[in-house]
Amino acid sequence: MEFDPAGADLSLASLFTGWALADELQRRLAADGFADSRFADGVVFQHLVAGPVTITTLAESLGVTQQAASKTVADLQARRYVTRRTDPADARAKQVALADRGQAVIAAARKHRAAVDAELREALGNDRLEAARQLLVDALTHLNATPALRTRTVRPPH
Repeated sequence: MEFDPAGADLSLASLFTGWALADELQRRLAADGFADSRFADGVVFQHLVAGPVTITTLAESLGVTQQAASKTVADLQARRYVTRRTDPADARAKQVALADRGQAVIAAARKHRAAVDAELREALGNDRLEAARQLLVDALTHLNATPALRTRTVRPPH
């Protein structure tokens, strides 16, 4: 039995739209030379945009063990998105920071999100897109999800 997207409730419609938008963003990033970037990388990057953090702090922010955070950082470092260095305040601790490539993929993602937004505004109309955007923002507020957005502590659902 086929699924009719027109019958999707708000939860599914917003989820599938988010997935489609994320897929389009990943396609455009790949065309820019970031084929190895992953959607989940952004979950880590949000904690690094303000500056370097220790592995311990990153693990706490992500809600994972230090071992899991270290493994994630090692993967991002291998792909040249982050760097690791000794914490100047504590020689026993390691700090993680965005590398130039990490900054570049973030800039490219921002550029492509703006382009997709403009394309959708052109195709669907500014008023419709703005109403949809505002509806989703209002839903975030109603569901008390905005504090996590403001503090950059957004996590995938459990």
